[in-house]
Amino acid sequence: QVQLVEFGGGLVQPGGSLRLSCAASGSIVSAYSMGWYRQAPGKQRELVASITSGGGPNYLDSVKGRFTISRDGAKNTVYLQMNSLKPEDTAVYYCNAEYATGPFGVRSVHWGQGTQVTVSS
Repeated sequence: QVQLVEFGGGLVQPGGSLRLSCAASGSIVSAYSMGWYRQAPGKQRELVASITSGGGPNYLDSVKGRFTISRDGAKNTVYLQMNSLKPEDTAVYYCNAEYATGPFGVRSVHWGQGTQVTVSS
């Protein structure tokens, strides 16, 4: 079994910064992809940023130049550095990862519990 736990959410003023982290635990062989989604009340969930094993990062257009996704493969952890935050960034942020797990390396998708990010003065 694999569990993803997010850290770093909270209240921040417009223009401020916040760093989210997502740590995975369990029988993980390797990570194929990791990413961050967000969802505001009454709105559809959207992919904010993702990073694959063999490729570079991809970002939602509205966060390009402000957000940076990175990963630590040895620790099975993914980060989202958020700078120049805007009120429209307010949402619940979810960690997502596709891992090869267990003795046979079966690929499976996992989600974190979500962490609230609120940008307000």
